[in-house]
Amino acid sequence: MTLRPILIHPDPRLKKIAASVTSVTGTIARLADDMLETMYDAPGIGLAAPQVGVMSRMFVMDCVKEEGDAPRPMVIMNPDVLWLSEDLSTYEEGCLSIPEQFGDVERPASIEMQWLGLDGQTHQQRFNGLWATCVQHELDHLNGKLFIDYLKPMRRQMITRKMAKLKREQARP
Repeated sequence: MTLRPILIHPDPRLKKIAASVTSVTGTIARLADDMLETMYDAPGIGLAAPQVGVMSRMFVMDCVKEEGDAPRPMVIMNPDVLWLSEDLSTYEEGCLSIPEQFGDVERPASIEMQWLGLDGQTHQQRFNGLWATCVQHELDHLNGKLFIDYLKPMRRQMITRKMAKLKREQARP
């Protein structure tokens, strides 16, 4: 497994729609392992392939946060939303591509999704709470959308300027 560099906003790849995964290959399985290792190392609870520069409809997540609870890593490819609740919930979201910046985002409180798993089979599950927020946040990444796109324009511009400055500082020798 290899830690992969995470793209930092603003990066044009983060605003593109990712292409479907056509088949589960060894390359895809290695990417999933790398993405999980990168996500846990960051640390984060979700990571989409476009965030590591791979324009495929794939993300990983694990929202288990309780000390001592077994991790529940998930690899989701080509996700399709089957149902969204009318009930909404608001979470303070962050993003590994927008480090140390947070904002309240309102999303459906529950979501039912179908996806392709690493086993080549179709899976279906209803997600609630933090899992529902995470799965929607990662799905947005596959569609070229960031959590800051839900924020007011002034706040979004302020965060984008901070990230551009961070990237300039990181580029200096």
